[in-house]
Amino acid sequence: MSKQIQLNKDLGRVSSDTMADVVESRLRDYFKKKSFKPGDALPKELELAEALGVSRNVVREALSRLRMLGMIESRKKRGMILASPDILGAFERVLDPLIITEETLQDLFELRLVLEMGLADVLFINITPEHLKQLDLIVEAEVTDSQTFRIKNEIAFHGKLYEIAGNDTLKRFQNMLLPIFGYVLKLEKELISGTVSHKDLVDLLKGGDKEKFRMGMHAHLKPHFDKLEQLKK
Repeated sequence: MSKQIQLNKDLGRVSSDTMADVVESRLRDYFKKKSFKPGDALPKELELAEALGVSRNVVREALSRLRMLGMIESRKKRGMILASPDILGAFERVLDPLIITEETLQDLFELRLVLEMGLADVLFINITPEHLKQLDLIVEAEVTDSQTFRIKNEIAFHGKLYEIAGNDTLKRFQNMLLPIFGYVLKLEKELISGTVSHKDLVDLLKGGDKEKFRMGMHAHLKPHFDKLEQLKK
């Protein structure tokens, strides 16, 4: 069986009126079906167009969408290859409070709370005496006489926790916190603090008890949970 006939069989032809959206979906399915891995060479545009029964322009548009998502890239002498997409890249580019709805900012803030409630296990796996010293310095430098300073404190402290967790995705997530905390500033008109402070959390980390730290984190974040509960009513 020739290469083109096999490609025809694997992809299946699509009607011309479905255009790039279906071609994009069909290509995704094809990559999964054939177990493509990052670095694998992909069929050429012309081969794909003939196998799908659409014009090269339609294929080019579908490939352009996949390229924008970081799923494919072009290499000299190799042509198109399957790439390892930057999962957070597009998210980082659009995370602008000027173009995000309040509902989305609330969803992101809820995501932040959920992530931080689940940090305990990875923190206790990775934390070192040097990390504890760094957290102590952050706490000592905190200023709490305004909402603006409070947000800076939160970003510095919780960002350090993400860094200590040793997860690249979490470390990048800390760079997304600024618009989320801007949402908090708007949401909470007055300074609201939990019963457990950043210093208390550091002490709990030093104590070495994951469950106590988890409970302390919940107490620290409880005003935010309470505010979200009020918004849901």
